[in-house]
Amino acid sequence: MYATNVERAAQFWELLGFRRHFQLPPEGDPGYVGLHSDTSSAEIAVTSVEWAIDRYGLSLGDGPRFELYLYVPGLDELVRQLGGAGVPIMREPEDMPWGERIATVADPDGNPVSLCQQQ
Repeated sequence: MYATNVERAAQFWELLGFRRHFQLPPEGDPGYVGLHSDTSSAEIAVTSVEWAIDRYGLSLGDGPRFELYLYVPGLDELVRQLGGAGVPIMREPEDMPWGERIATVADPDGNPVSLCQQQ
């Protein structure tokens, strides 16, 4: 995913239980960070918006560029922790008719990240 501040975005994903396994450059302000979840086989990569501009000639808008759903244990407690860490809560946890409990937070660039827990 593209981020205006790769370090800040990586720290957000670390709050959600991902751990950094790769960074370019290895020292200093990263332009790319690879993260892996220990509780699932999920892996994500955060790269600077400059990559999209330099590599593909794409200009990214100001609005959300994606919405991601992430299954987590302990949804309500995680949302409380994220709120306490200053993460914007877009939707508080709520039970959905299809049997999941879902809350939505915003990543550092304002993209919605829905946190889901099966009931």
